[in-house]
Amino acid sequence: MKLRLKKLLGYAAAIVVILLGWAALSLIIANPALPLPTVALSQLWQRFPDMLPHLGISLWRVLLAMSIGTLGGTVLGLIIGRSPRIDLVAAPLLYVLYPVPKIVFVPVLLVLLGLGSAPAIVLIATVIFFQTLVTARDSAKSISPDLILSVRSLGANRIDIARHVVVPYTLPSIFTALRISTGTAIAVLFITESIAGNTGIGFYIVNAWGRIDYPTMFAGIIIMALMGVVLYEVIGFCEQKLVRWK
Repeated sequence: MKLRLKKLLGYAAAIVVILLGWAALSLIIANPALPLPTVALSQLWQRFPDMLPHLGISLWRVLLAMSIGTLGGTVLGLIIGRSPRIDLVAAPLLYVLYPVPKIVFVPVLLVLLGLGSAPAIVLIATVIFFQTLVTARDSAKSISPDLILSVRSLGANRIDIARHVVVPYTLPSIFTALRISTGTAIAVLFITESIAGNTGIGFYIVNAWGRIDYPTMFAGIIIMALMGVVLYEVIGFCEQKLVRWK
């Protein structure tokens, strides 16, 4: 309970600092493009019913994409990490493909998949896939051979080793990678929604910007930021429940 209270107080203090800095910068710049936080929050309160459908669509896109990317990257990463033969072939491919910024494929996805949810889901899933793939592979490779031998000496088969050694050992690293990737996923979501469609919070922000409605634009920015924070905390909660030994 004390830890939760400290976290809440930390969030409250951070929000106060951000709002004060925002207000000071707004007064210094004195430009309509950067309204006061009170104006943006007031607009958020008024516009929230209109924003709710866009928020639901954005959440659906990012949750589905992160689920697909995490599952695929984790399974394949563990297989590669525990098989030297497969790793010998897969490692060079990872070294070439992982550093490539996946956002450059937006035009290709728009041509192949058209406008709507598909490009956003595919792109976010790809980003999360490579992040978890590399993390799961490296973590699985780092498992001590002595640990595997000690479990085998007790009569464990491959399934037992995967269940009781490999997965528990790699889960903390996978959750860390997933939390780090949350910000990237939200950023990719914004870019794809602002380019490829007419729904979602990203579209809502860019649409308000095009109408020079800056308070509404910042209201959308606040919602997207809160979405990222909530996703981060949900992942942290799942980690606490699934990785209790950490």
